[in-house]
Amino acid sequence: MIRERTDIAGQMLLFAHAVALGSLSAAARDLDLTPSAVSKQIRRLEDRLGVRLLNRSTRRITLTDEGRAFYERCRHIADEVADAASAVSAMGTRVQGTLHVVATVAFAKAQLLPLFPAFMARHPDLSMELRLTDRSVDLVEENVDVAIRFSEQLDDPSVVVRRLAANRRVICAAPSYLSQRGMPQRPEDLADHNCLRLSTVQSWNDWAFDTGEGRKVLHVSGRFRADSADAIYHAALAGLGIARLSTYLVARDIAQGRLVRVLPQYTHEQSELVAIYPQRRNLTPRVRAFVDFLIDAMRPVPPWERDAANPVRAPTE
Repeated sequence: MIRERTDIAGQMLLFAHAVALGSLSAAARDLDLTPSAVSKQIRRLEDRLGVRLLNRSTRRITLTDEGRAFYERCRHIADEVADAASAVSAMGTRVQGTLHVVATVAFAKAQLLPLFPAFMARHPDLSMELRLTDRSVDLVEENVDVAIRFSEQLDDPSVVVRRLAANRRVICAAPSYLSQRGMPQRPEDLADHNCLRLSTVQSWNDWAFDTGEGRKVLHVSGRFRADSADAIYHAALAGLGIARLSTYLVARDIAQGRLVRVLPQYTHEQSELVAIYPQRRNLTPRVRAFVDFLIDAMRPVPPWERDAANPVRAPTE
């Protein structure tokens, strides 16, 4: 009985690993096994359970409905096993080496970079490499340890997601634009304005409004778009149009009058700032230290919402 339980436990972990990597051959390479050995163990697991877990082709695998449900359980078990081992192996180790971080342009410039001096002073043996991009990133292919992203950008179920803070967005424009084009009074009025759009994340251009008649979603239009929220932010400051931007970026500008809230009764609160990394397996001390540092810095209230004079300050989470 003990041997049987050991066998199925190993097969479950192997199955979860293969799904996370996307192919049996990738799992075999990572574990120094042959693809046939990996396939044989997963077939034994399917025979034991009496269901097909995977649909196989020559280049990739896909989950069946039963396999998808089983994978969620297996992944949880695999994470717990990896955490237990990582916690032991990390004891007494120093935070060192090079930490490769990817972040969106606007958030990195406005909020992330100011935190780096304190983090690096705490860990003098650590080097950091920061890449700024708003495009989708393959963490494994591009050798990324940690990426700072928005929840709506997540499209890979295999990554580990750690919540950092709520990402509240407000609609705003420069006084110079509003003096020329007027102040919208209803969401529908935005159709007559130049709304600044993001080209890299199409859902970012769907602006949701909670009204007395329920939620309305408007796909905004306009004559300007850019591939970075940072560019949208500077375009709004320049008076080019109306933008929906995160409070971490515009709170100070609104407080000091460089931007004015438009339709202030509406705040988009369906997004979160998150830290993601490829797997819990063999999580290095530098990744753990960095993510824990960010969580401590942004909870319970993120820095950009701590000022009592902040005009878009939200209640304590």
